[in-house]
Amino acid sequence: MKKDSPTLYFIGMIVAMLLWGVAWTAGKVAAHHSSAEIAAFWRYAISLMSIIPLIWFMKSPLRSDKRGVIYMITAGLLTSVFNYFFFVGLLHGQAGYGGTLVTSLSPIITYALSIALLGLNVSTKEIIALAVGMVGALVLLQVPTQGWAFWKLDNIYFVAAALVWALVTIVSQKASKHTTPMLYTTVVFAVAMSSNLIFALPYEPFAFSKYDMTFWWTIIFIGIFPGTLSTALFFASAGKVGAHRTGAFMFIVPIGAIASSMIVYGESIEISTLIGCALAFAAVVIFNMKK
Repeated sequence: MKKDSPTLYFIGMIVAMLLWGVAWTAGKVAAHHSSAEIAAFWRYAISLMSIIPLIWFMKSPLRSDKRGVIYMITAGLLTSVFNYFFFVGLLHGQAGYGGTLVTSLSPIITYALSIALLGLNVSTKEIIALAVGMVGALVLLQVPTQGWAFWKLDNIYFVAAALVWALVTIVSQKASKHTTPMLYTTVVFAVAMSSNLIFALPYEPFAFSKYDMTFWWTIIFIGIFPGTLSTALFFASAGKVGAHRTGAFMFIVPIGAIASSMIVYGESIEISTLIGCALAFAAVVIFNMKK
């Protein structure tokens, strides 16, 4: 299989999105063993530390113009806001449910913003894919059986996270013409870490013994796998195939979120969840069909 094979890229994105799904459950564990502010800081501190040897190993080029710097800083600030909403939402809501809500809304918001801000031309195939994805999201949220009962105050953080991540995806696409993917990812991690540190300082983020091993092992996992590996791939692909198309892959994230939360927290899996996940996967397949 060739290095730039669409099949290899397709598989890589599926793995990345599944890891992001698992991050929702791991994030809930980390937040409950520390605080939203501490977890938010250490998530990107570890991601930043782990991406540096990855850049050295891959010998990745690091280039950017002035506009690229602006995009990187903007994306980093937005990512820090998303990171905070992520952990605060998990303190109040369910991991599987939050992962479903955010990742179902974000691709739709991204697509709408791409049309409004980037002048995206809409094709019949993409309309069908989004329609399938939206139906899958509604089924995952059990709207056909429970109506709009999911709309609670606790979920406002998740809705805000979906909007912020859609903006991050748009900025990623705009930045792709002005900087290299690994430099972009590194700067985003650094800005997000620095921003979150400001809010973490009152909670003593460097009092290592204050937090148990469950927190440290969980936050290390989040920082390295869903953080460095999955995020680097996401940012790179956003510039390669377009923000709206990359956003569609996020329909896969609920599968990892629901499955991991079921294992860790014993959340039961519903038939509607299986149907919704199948529709979400179908949406990704339709998006990537050549005909």
